[in-house]
Amino acid sequence: MAITIFSNCRMFDGVNETIPDGMHVAIEGGLIREVSHQPIELSGLSDDVRRIDCHGHFLMPGLIDLHFHAYSASFDMSALDRMPKSLLASYAIKHLRDALSRGFTTVRDPGGGDVGLALAIENGLFDGPRFLYGGRALSQTGGHGDMRGHGEDEICGCTYSGVICRVVDGVDEVRRVVRNELRKGAHHIKVFISGGVASPHDPLWMPQFTNDELRAAVEEAATRRKYVIAHCHTDDGARRCVDAGVRSIDHATQILEPTATMIAEAGLYTVPTLAVVHEVIHARDRTGLSAERAAKTDGMLESMLRSIETCRRAGVKIGLGTDIFGTEFHDMQASEFRYRSEVDSPIDVLRSATSINAEIAQCGDMLGQIRPGYGADLIVLDGDPLKDLSIFERYRTSMPIIMRGGRMIRCEL
Repeated sequence: MAITIFSNCRMFDGVNETIPDGMHVAIEGGLIREVSHQPIELSGLSDDVRRIDCHGHFLMPGLIDLHFHAYSASFDMSALDRMPKSLLASYAIKHLRDALSRGFTTVRDPGGGDVGLALAIENGLFDGPRFLYGGRALSQTGGHGDMRGHGEDEICGCTYSGVICRVVDGVDEVRRVVRNELRKGAHHIKVFISGGVASPHDPLWMPQFTNDELRAAVEEAATRRKYVIAHCHTDDGARRCVDAGVRSIDHATQILEPTATMIAEAGLYTVPTLAVVHEVIHARDRTGLSAERAAKTDGMLESMLRSIETCRRAGVKIGLGTDIFGTEFHDMQASEFRYRSEVDSPIDVLRSATSINAEIAQCGDMLGQIRPGYGADLIVLDGDPLKDLSIFERYRTSMPIIMRGGRMIRCEL
């Protein structure tokens, strides 16, 4: 079996703050075989050994984005819902390929991602990141995932079911839909429990789903040892997540100190998404959002940054997501690191994007760290992200190596 050896690296292992020089890492069969301070000698074990001298470059685990929508060609949800499936799939393939080219070797799609895309990547039909999907996100009628306008009539009496999300009401219906998504192999289930920006008729402060409905989703996910993600902007919504046992509180925009303490004590997680807020604020005329919807982001960036600081002080484990919509804006995925540096130390941001994200996604025993037995998802940087997190935005010139599952996606050393 072929073996690849990276030598002479500065190495961040996904956890430790100490960054040793002169490290050596051996890869075999898609897994990390050995990590050593000394040169790795494999004579007599294999004739097929590839050695790559990193010349002191920075080696780290592949990046993980826990809030990525593959079918996110546009912020115009009505346009997405009318788009031919073949065109949607083509956009998704582009978004996933591009994410991998930025060093994101794993993405979690909490709205729209499906088994078809996962199988296409698994079967080698295109190069993409590991794809953790949850099917369509769940919304109550009139909630954040209900994209029907005020003036739309229900011609057939059917409930809304779009590309990204679907409407479901009542405990029994929540159970049925969750069970069906899990039957299709979903890695997680997503629910909307507060208002949001892209939807036409719900203010951010609006509580959504009853506590019984939320608990039903959590209970059903637990039967498969899976978990629930919540779209949640409000502090009240975050408290409801704690009460219901929702594992991943995404966006987490308005978390106050007492709630942050509750989240930490419950062992739950937050996943901020700064890139999408920057997108709407700085390019709102090009996003396709109406002025009314775009105005929902007023003050959101400052609030989300304060929330990150509050959660960090309370000891909450904080992940990293991006939530970009619109193909022309997807490059902003690489900017999430720089945005986070306004309130977080570089080492904490790197942990969020590697070992903590893997832990949140229930992959902490196989991804997000450089240690023997873990998946060989690795990137090499020509520069030091601990000094400049904007290096990830220069992925075309400053990321000479991307390895996914032991296979070279890019090798320019």
